[in-house]
Amino acid sequence: MKNFLKKFVILLVLPLMSATTATPPSDTNAKVKSSYIMAFTKNIEWPGTYKEGSFVIGVLGSSGLVDELNRMAATKKVGLQNIEVKTFSSPTAVSKCHLLYVAPEMSNTLKDVLGKIKGQSTLLVTERTGMTKQGAAINFVVQDNKLKFELNKNNAQKYNLAVGSSLLPFAILVD
Repeated sequence: MKNFLKKFVILLVLPLMSATTATPPSDTNAKVKSSYIMAFTKNIEWPGTYKEGSFVIGVLGSSGLVDELNRMAATKKVGLQNIEVKTFSSPTAVSKCHLLYVAPEMSNTLKDVLGKIKGQSTLLVTERTGMTKQGAAINFVVQDNKLKFELNKNNAQKYNLAVGSSLLPFAILVD
């Protein structure tokens, strides 16, 4: 357990420490969220058919998260898969993704998003109160001035995703 905690902390902190003065300033919240997203990719198991081609991270709506995810995608992989970041302006534009982040301003379209990803193994990540009760598997929240995440394992399982036990101690579990 101690080794896992060290690895998880390093996974979250290292990207934040690697910024140099040569890189443009970036949104700290976006850096932390993108670090969490990368941790999710390593602690969620997708079906075998999703382990071919690129690992696709979709972002619905506008978000500074896209720049951070693209920076990480340039140097990281998920297993043997290269990471591809796609942006979508509406739920109807959403195509097959491994992970779909729904920006807060697009939360009101969650019902349409759920219809669009039905039958796919997509990890749905949101950032608005109550979203895990409406179908998201993971939802970012702020508690005690710290970014944390809620996890609804049942919603993940509906999309044939297995949540690794090493993620559970860091999650706020919700039904």
